[in-house]
Amino acid sequence: MEYIMNFSQLGKFQELKKHLDLFRSNHPKFPLFLGAVTREALEEGTLLEMSVTTPEGKHFETNLKLKPEDLEFIRVIQSMTKQ
Repeated sequence: MEYIMNFSQLGKFQELKKHLDLFRSNHPKFPLFLGAVTREALEEGTLLEMSVTTPEGKHFETNLKLKPEDLEFIRVIQSMTKQ
C-alpha cells in the first residue's frame, strides 16, 4: 500500500524532529543509553522497567516483556527518528 504524506503531516514530522533534537540536547546521555540498549538488549523476552517520580514525590512504575511485534514497533520508530 502506497502512502503519500500531505503538507500538514510533513509539518508535524518537522515539529517532532525539532522537539527530538532539543530533547537530545537537554539529555545527551539518554540517547547513548538507548543506543546501548538497542545494540545489546532489544530481543524478544527482554523486560523493560520504568519508574517515574514527580517533584511532589508521587511514584509510578511499570514493566513489560518485549514481544516480536513490540520489536517491530521499535524498529519503525527508530527508522523515523534517524538523522
